Amino acid sequence: MFDYLDEFLLIALAHFFAVASPGPDFAIVLKQSIQRGRANALWTSGGVALGILVHVTYCLLGVAIVLSQSPAMFNVLKYVAGAYLAYMGVQALRAKPVNGVDNTTGLEHQISEPAMHALRRGFLVNALNPKATLFFLSLFTLVISPATPTLVQMFYGLYMALATWVWFSFLAMVLSKAQVRAFFQRAGHWFDRGIGVVLIALAVRVVL
Repeated sequence: MFDYLDEFLLIALAHFFAVASPGPDFAIVLKQSIQRGRANALWTSGGVALGILVHVTYCLLGVAIVLSQSPAMFNVLKYVAGAYLAYMGVQALRAKPVNGVDNTTGLEHQISEPAMHALRRGFLVNALNPKATLFFLSLFTLVISPATPTLVQMFYGLYMALATWVWFSFLAMVLSKAQVRAFFQRAGHWFDRGIGVVLIALAVRVVL
């Protein structure tokens, strides 16, 4: 493994900047943390990490080469991802103010989404993200040497999935603190609509 330390450090650095940059993954974890609480956001973070494994798997299988040589297939992925983000954005834009309930009741109502729904939400956002596809295409075709053993490449993939989970779980822990949630929830449905605008803007950016 020490023979590939330089390659691993380069991958780890590139992955850190990619995962820390604002994008669909960050937007959905932020939305879940504020609207539905810590447990839900942690499940969403786990879904994002599982999405990373999808990208790693198709790269290891050689599908990355096919995608890089087939603009039509890549465009299909872009449009599907854009449609999904736009759908979530429209749903957020339709948020209405909650009347007749206190803050505590509202919070309990928001946390009621099943864990598997949160996991699926995070998974789909990442697995359908063309930005992530481009990132892994670049890693596995330009950064990682073809001579690197498959087991070492699998280790790279597992590391990136784990690092992604740790990063977004950390964000979920911070963003779901009572003080942070209270600050965001003073804006109520306006916050939801703001996230909706962000998601739709991300959908447009993904397609273009």
